[in-house]
Amino acid sequence: VQLVESGGGSVQAGGSLRLSCAASGFNFDGYVIGWFRQAPGKEREPMSCINNSGGGTYYADSVKGRFTISSDNAKNTVYLQMDSLKSEDTAVYYCAATRRRSDLSSRWHCSRTSRIDYWGQGTQVTVSS
Repeated sequence: VQLVESGGGSVQAGGSLRLSCAASGFNFDGYVIGWFRQAPGKEREPMSCINNSGGGTYYADSVKGRFTISSDNAKNTVYLQMDSLKSEDTAVYYCAATRRRSDLSSRWHCSRTSRIDYWGQGTQVTVSS
């Protein structure tokens, strides 16, 4: 099982980045894929996730309207388009996968780190003001 993130980097406030998470080794359609982030000295927190079967999404209030999650099931890849970036978005961003429970929301699947089945290695995003 692998989740490989890419697309991180340094950008000025107001700029954009697009993160990619390429998944392999498990049934992509059977999982909810999400993005978490962890800033120095803080807990890892969920940002957004997407149900690859049905397309339901979840966004944390802090990124709603600025970040957009999408999925390309043919490529087993999930993207996180991040616009209007702020300095407080600086963190290591992790891709995460949770086995899908059909009766539960996308938010449930990525609301707690304890529910995550697989993690990526993380990619650094730095936003300078």
